[in-house]
Amino acid sequence: MSRLAQTAGLTDVQQEILSTVRDFVDKEILPVATELEHRDEYPQQIVDGLKELGLFGLMIPEEYGGLGESLLTYALCVEEIARGWMSVSGIINTHFIVAYMLKQHGTQEQKDHFLPRMALGEVRGAFSMSEPGLGSDVSAITSKAVKDGDSYLLNGQKMWLTNGGSSTLVAVLTRSDEGHPEGSAPHKSMTTFLVEKEPGFGEVRPGLTIPGKIDKMGYKGVDTTELIMDDLRIPANRVLGGETGRGFYQMMDGVEVGRVNVAARGCGVAQRAFELGVDYAQQRHTFGKPIAQHQAIQFKLAEMATKVEAAHAMMVNAARKKDSGERNDLEAGMAKYLASEYCKEVVEDAFRIHGGYGFSKEYEIERLYREAPMLLIGEGTAEIQKMIIGRRLLEEYRSQG
Repeated sequence: MSRLAQTAGLTDVQQEILSTVRDFVDKEILPVATELEHRDEYPQQIVDGLKELGLFGLMIPEEYGGLGESLLTYALCVEEIARGWMSVSGIINTHFIVAYMLKQHGTQEQKDHFLPRMALGEVRGAFSMSEPGLGSDVSAITSKAVKDGDSYLLNGQKMWLTNGGSSTLVAVLTRSDEGHPEGSAPHKSMTTFLVEKEPGFGEVRPGLTIPGKIDKMGYKGVDTTELIMDDLRIPANRVLGGETGRGFYQMMDGVEVGRVNVAARGCGVAQRAFELGVDYAQQRHTFGKPIAQHQAIQFKLAEMATKVEAAHAMMVNAARKKDSGERNDLEAGMAKYLASEYCKEVVEDAFRIHGGYGFSKEYEIERLYREAPMLLIGEGTAEIQKMIIGRRLLEEYRSQG
């Protein structure tokens, strides 16, 4: 284990899980990640290995066949996986947001039906809020669900689905005005639907089309897609929680978990960038000595290591707060904001340390340099995090004057 980013107070079980995951990352992910990433190839062998380790059931309760572990354990595992290849952490993140939403908000029938198969990785989750024209403004969604007998007809276009092609269960947020009169708050007329589908692209079930993978600058391997609904018929028993109008709250609860995950990814990528930078700095010689002995490079390493430590501490704090049952949107927002910004800065410093070689696709830092920007926009942009943080601070520090 490295000197940086240690976590105090872990149980023996947590330490054993983390050790197993780190070993898997070192042996099964790091040696192949860059090659797979350059080919934009889905890491099927890695995913199969994660299934065997039981990671798809990490946070799913034991009664449903999962390991019943905490958000902290999950976040620390994500940190390790992102250190190997951030795309792999994306494959399990969306799965876990859906599993978490089912665990917290699903009907008993929905939990019994989905969670045991999700724990085994047989059912793989994705979730869908964003649309082509709205980005982070979730309250402005236009996708619509209309009651039709004992089912609903869904219409609309969704955007930026991680795992859109490979998933078999998508939690989709739509507008449903049923029981919510015109003029009521927009977030009160939203419903989450549990949409089952076949993996793949094209028309994956009647009324549901996944057009194909979006070609991205980085974050390759994992499939990011659109989702088009054209009179997609969903039975009423697939409304998450069995009640319309609760979708916004359910999704925001899931996104709090997702923001801790994105913070953990930032921590993992930053750790890997530091490892690459500190290693290269001791091997590369200029002016008769390793560049690590030049004060300019030592200053960079000092700043990078400090940022790795700070981001890790904030991520752990946000996870522990959620695990304790407390509201953690302030801490999750801060952790996500800080970890993603620091990740970008640490990666750039490692890139600078590599000099011209950082620009070569032969060197791993080139991949990290393209991956880090995704964290600045995933699960809400940095600007959205600052809005959330600012509002929560004003709630906490309301002026008495």
